[in-house]
Amino acid sequence: MRTWLTLPNLFTLARLLLAPVIVSAIVHRRSFAALCLLAAAAATDMIDGYLARQFGAATAAGAFLDPIADKLLLTGVYLALALAGSVPWWLVVVIFARDLFILASSAAALLATKLRAFPPSVWGKASTFFQILTAVVFLGRDAFGSPFLAALAAALIWPTLALTVWSGVHYGWRGARLLRSGLTGAPPGSSL
Repeated sequence: MRTWLTLPNLFTLARLLLAPVIVSAIVHRRSFAALCLLAAAAATDMIDGYLARQFGAATAAGAFLDPIADKLLLTGVYLALALAGSVPWWLVVVIFARDLFILASSAAALLATKLRAFPPSVWGKASTFFQILTAVVFLGRDAFGSPFLAALAAALIWPTLALTVWSGVHYGWRGARLLRSGLTGAPPGSSL
């Protein structure tokens, strides 16, 4: 058995495979199915992390694939929700712009410095949490037609927007510090 083919990595691969199925369900307005599949995908995320920590089964492949699976799933869900007319396009544009900014900043840091550690910030985690919560509430609203979920979905757009923008600004600030420290000879492997 190859070292990358571990049980936690299989759960990560399952999440990668679920992403296009969830997107398809949303686009075809099968909101309840999409909600159930998204719950299953979220479960694979919790399970793979737990198994990797509990049994010392963390691998470089898992560390690489896990954030890709998470980002592919979340961006796919938002793109599908916008295509289905559930969330406003401007919110999707802000989320995508932040992700592209972080990706470009990370690439610049990788090219300009010897630093390789880019841990997530508390603001990035909060932004991701609110993006997931908002997507789930919109799917629930579409699946059940609940006025409460409709009001909650409309209200969640604003903190999600604020945290997405703020986390992008914060990552930019951290990236600038990272570049400055890398150009001035900070020890490799240090992180902000």
